[in-house]
Amino acid sequence: MEQEDNRPEWGKSVSKVCLLPQRVVLSLMGFFSLICTFTCRVSLSHAITILAISNRTRNATNDLPEGVCPKEEVTEGGAVYKGLYEWDETQKGIILGSFYFGYIISHLPGGILADLYSAKWVVAFCVGVTGICELLSPTAINFGAYYLITLRVLMGIAQGPIFPGLNGLLSSWVPKKERSTLGTLCFSGSTMGIILSNACSGLLLQYFYWSVMFYVFGTLSVIWFIVFAIICTNSPYAHPFIKPKERQYLAETVGNVNKNKPAIPWKPMLISISMLSLIISQMGHDWGYYVMVTNLPLYMADVIQFSIRSNGLATALPYIAMWIASLVSGLVADWLIRTEKLKLVTERKLFTLLSAFFPGLFMVAASYGGCNKALVVALFTISMLTMGLYYAGQKLSALDVSPSYSSTITAIINGLGSLTGLFAPPIIGLLTPDKNLNQWRIVFWASYVILTLSSIAFWFMGSADVQPYDPMYNKTEKPAENKNK
Repeated sequence: MEQEDNRPEWGKSVSKVCLLPQRVVLSLMGFFSLICTFTCRVSLSHAITILAISNRTRNATNDLPEGVCPKEEVTEGGAVYKGLYEWDETQKGIILGSFYFGYIISHLPGGILADLYSAKWVVAFCVGVTGICELLSPTAINFGAYYLITLRVLMGIAQGPIFPGLNGLLSSWVPKKERSTLGTLCFSGSTMGIILSNACSGLLLQYFYWSVMFYVFGTLSVIWFIVFAIICTNSPYAHPFIKPKERQYLAETVGNVNKNKPAIPWKPMLISISMLSLIISQMGHDWGYYVMVTNLPLYMADVIQFSIRSNGLATALPYIAMWIASLVSGLVADWLIRTEKLKLVTERKLFTLLSAFFPGLFMVAASYGGCNKALVVALFTISMLTMGLYYAGQKLSALDVSPSYSSTITAIINGLGSLTGLFAPPIIGLLTPDKNLNQWRIVFWASYVILTLSSIAFWFMGSADVQPYDPMYNKTEKPAENKNK
């Protein structure tokens, strides 16, 4: 029986002109939230390549050091930078890694708040405060490294709960059979954010003063905050202009995961094998991912010697491939599950394994590409293309094992995974003091091993079943669920 339409008149009017279902609108707003947060997060990785004074020395014949490519010659005009600060590789690593000091500590509080109170306002806080921090970044840079580090820590605190908050929203809005498609659409915003940050940062730094980049990304984040606060809600039951037919459909396929939710069952949650598998696979994936996100612009600039503009475009291309692969993999995953070609748990494990083994393999191959710029970019592109499968794999497992507490679980595993983001830049700085191919090859080999081992652990220990500690466990139809195991 169709539900009575109790919406306000203005809500009915809005729904008539809204062509998309509200669960799709919410997924798209989640997509744009990650674009905002990741453009702000990654922008400094490009700015630091021109803010820091180059301290590379040449040999007696005035040649480049061994393992460093010839610098790309650029004839087009644009902004000219001579560097502002004498930051060595270790200092740059600390500046880039400082974001993760704040990022780690806010995961769990944000996840708990999203599960027990309001996932919507947790996500809104993440993007709004991130935008303000980005707008303040030029001022902090002008004051000095300590001010910049402090602001980056604050931005990290703001962004820590973004994935837990989005998981909380998706658990209330997205049916299981649409989870791979809409969940991947939402989470692929992080990849698109890196694409836009890499491509636009290079162009903005080439043709404008460096501070313009921060003002553009910060302003867009603040605009997103205003729109999101107006048009999105925590659940379909509170939405002012969702169509009654869609609300009824979501009530039947999702249920009200926010209703009468008991206290978080910490002990059974933390000691479960599924949680351990998520932690291990998340930390392994994040190591490889953060090596690329945070340090690829430095590798392209310092070792391969791309110009400022070309660096942005060269580092954007791998993420364009990753974004396309993530969207396609979501559709393919839902098709494989819906047609029973693969069991749900098999699909999650297979996509996770493929998204770790091949990215690491091609990452290593790129380090043997020498100074062939086209070949190096092509190999990094293939590496990130295959990493796109991850979003239809382990990334959705928190929603599978516990719809009611997916925010808290995501907060735990994402928070621990972000430890790699904290330690990777300083460690890489120590491993690559001379910024040459041989030193970076060690970094890529280590990433390959870490990625592969972590995905193997998920293969043997991972699960796609709703766990007994979740209130939705007793409401799950076991025969239907077993079909997808």
